[in-house]
Amino acid sequence: MKHAAGFDVTQATARQLEEHRAALTGHCYRMLGSVSEAEDAVQETMLRAWRSFAQFDGRSSLRTWLYRIATNVCLDALSDRSRRIRPMECGPVGTVDDTLTTLPASSWIEPIPDARALPDDATPAELVSMRQSIRLAFVAALQHLPPKQRAILLLTEVLGWAATEVAESLGTSIAAVNSALQRARATLSTRDLTEERAPLADVQTTLLNRYVDAFERYDMDAFAALLHEDATLSMPPYSLWLKGHGSILAWLVGRGAGCRGSRLVPTAACGSPAFGQYRPPHAPGEKYKPWALIVLELRDDRIVAMNSFLDTAAFFPRFGLPMELEP
Repeated sequence: MKHAAGFDVTQATARQLEEHRAALTGHCYRMLGSVSEAEDAVQETMLRAWRSFAQFDGRSSLRTWLYRIATNVCLDALSDRSRRIRPMECGPVGTVDDTLTTLPASSWIEPIPDARALPDDATPAELVSMRQSIRLAFVAALQHLPPKQRAILLLTEVLGWAATEVAESLGTSIAAVNSALQRARATLSTRDLTEERAPLADVQTTLLNRYVDAFERYDMDAFAALLHEDATLSMPPYSLWLKGHGSILAWLVGRGAGCRGSRLVPTAACGSPAFGQYRPPHAPGEKYKPWALIVLELRDDRIVAMNSFLDTAAFFPRFGLPMELEP
């Protein structure tokens, strides 16, 4: 078949490349912190691969070759933009009375559907590593690394490449790779990257069931019992974030009381349990409307963070969540 850019691409080649889309999307997401930018980067990777496929000599696997292209696409994209953040990096913990300040969508770490970032052909061990490395906390920590350090850390720590392979891919020396890796590890060691358990243990499955029950009934006593004492609530695109039982519950029964009566639809984001939240109709005949994509962070038998992403028009379609629910 003929590609729109004017070069020949066989269906077999297109299928070969397409098999690696999820793995490449996960890699680009770790680099960029944005699902929308990751998808654009993968499209550019595919375009470059199609154009140069005749030069692929098979010395490495096709996936490794595509990772090299994708990494350089991401480095190009990162050359002229600032890092993405989470609300917890905007300033000190807020209060329920604070003014709500909105920042542009380009400011935030975005959630990514697990299905788009985790390849079907990964081994169980690979899936554990890949799932941990798309966690919101980890992706946010990566944003504190210079782009090349970020690439080197991901290629070695997540993908398991040797320093020689990384050096060849990035056009640098083995010594430079090892030095950058050491600095990257030192930077990440200053971040709170306490691991979540994956896959979910039985106790955490029970926790999620209790969370849905308490939230949909809006039982604040039952809800509070599920929260870690230092749990946080954030709501991008607002910069406000709250910490602790008192503030979170005060928000939910005060300014956030419109969430009473919501319904939750389960999904998975950033290697973590997530839910599409739908607020109840205001009048008979109306339907439940999207309000937030909630990404939970768990530690043992408690919820340590609730991240409510409010741009439902952008995120719900990506997660395959309907834009309304019947009462």
